[in-house]
Amino acid sequence: MYYNSIVETIGNTPLVKLNSVSRGIKGTILAKVEYFNPGNSMKDRMALKMIEDAEKEGILKPGGTIIEGTSGNTGMGLALTAIAKGYKCIFTLADKQSQEKIDILRAVGAEVIVCPTNVPPEDPRSYYSVARKLNNETPNSFYPNQYDNLSNTKAHYETTGPEIWEQTEGKVTHYAAGVGTGGSMCGVAKFLKEQNPALVSVGIDTYGSVFKHYKETGEFDENEIYPYLTEGIGEDILPKNVDFSLIDTFVKVTDKDGAIMTRRLAREEGLFVGWSCGSAVYGALEYAREHLTENDMMVIILPDHGTRYLGKIYNDNWMKDHGFLAREFATAKDIIARSNDHNDLYTVQDNVKIEDVIRIFSKEGISQLPVIDQDDHFVGSVTDSNLLGLLIENPEIKNDPIREVMDKPFQFVALNSTVDVLSSLIDKDNKALLVRDESNRVHILTQQDLLLAISSL
Repeated sequence: MYYNSIVETIGNTPLVKLNSVSRGIKGTILAKVEYFNPGNSMKDRMALKMIEDAEKEGILKPGGTIIEGTSGNTGMGLALTAIAKGYKCIFTLADKQSQEKIDILRAVGAEVIVCPTNVPPEDPRSYYSVARKLNNETPNSFYPNQYDNLSNTKAHYETTGPEIWEQTEGKVTHYAAGVGTGGSMCGVAKFLKEQNPALVSVGIDTYGSVFKHYKETGEFDENEIYPYLTEGIGEDILPKNVDFSLIDTFVKVTDKDGAIMTRRLAREEGLFVGWSCGSAVYGALEYAREHLTENDMMVIILPDHGTRYLGKIYNDNWMKDHGFLAREFATAKDIIARSNDHNDLYTVQDNVKIEDVIRIFSKEGISQLPVIDQDDHFVGSVTDSNLLGLLIENPEIKNDPIREVMDKPFQFVALNSTVDVLSSLIDKDNKALLVRDESNRVHILTQQDLLLAISSL
């Protein structure tokens, strides 16, 4: 058996039980893993449906151009369908979308136009407005408008919903999904509720989006709208595909909670999924803890694949920069282990002449020295900057022993002291620190050592 084109492989994605992240929750938690679609997301389903319906209605003709505002995944589904059917594609994306999404769309031949995120939908610069403008200006073009095109909902009503019902043998009692355009949430919920009117549908929203407040109050509150980072869920508009009568309740999830759960799904469940997948699971499990019984079965949609987010939530530095992961500060032990310059500690005895100390500074290329006595006790310290100032005032002191002008000894610190602690101890009166390793060897930590350690975090 073979397929005539890639779009024939869309659908029939697996249902996988969650075992680790759902530990302690009553009932069965299943994930509908949509990255098994050829475009690695559930958006393949509705992209194909919107194009096929447009063809039937005569809106899209051979050689035409598909123009759409997308968060990336819809664009991929449209692009694959366009390749199979011979259309061109132009996509507008908000600049918060990952670079991976942009690169992937360009790789499959689409033209991509990046637009600013933090503008109202009606602003001519928004990715909604730019897509509509291009559609009006481009002959023989089709603007699918995934937000208001009800073929979006119909695709999931005809495919995803029936698949879930069949795969669970009609035992599904709860359905949870992130709500963006609303197609997968409402299309699946509509089908499942027709089979089982008692089924509970849980919509996952994000902070900065209008959905939850609108569901609970019927009011569109612009004060609810503010920038957020999670891609693919939440909106600052009310798409026609969002049928609030089909969504029983909403749970809001923060950017951070969604991102961390996404990484947990990869590490604990082997599901390398996208950011909104983590949001969906986090919100669904929050609901499940309070409401599910041992006899219940919840299905959660996991919309896409983790390759779209390699530069974001799967990048430790990006996660740390956004406060989603704590920075693990290096310790004095780490600094010593990484530096070959700490194999030998240069010291000077307190009876050595100042001019000889200057020669040591010059020869070894160092700026500070601990001073020891004849019993190897640390009795003082000296820096090149302090010596320079003293010699300018009185050049004759160069023949004096260093103990006559030395400063107090450098402070000893614990081996497990972190960089932030070490940095707070170095100031104009304490130019370096000393630390003993497990072998009782003494090492010196300078401002330069700490700068290198911080820059490598």
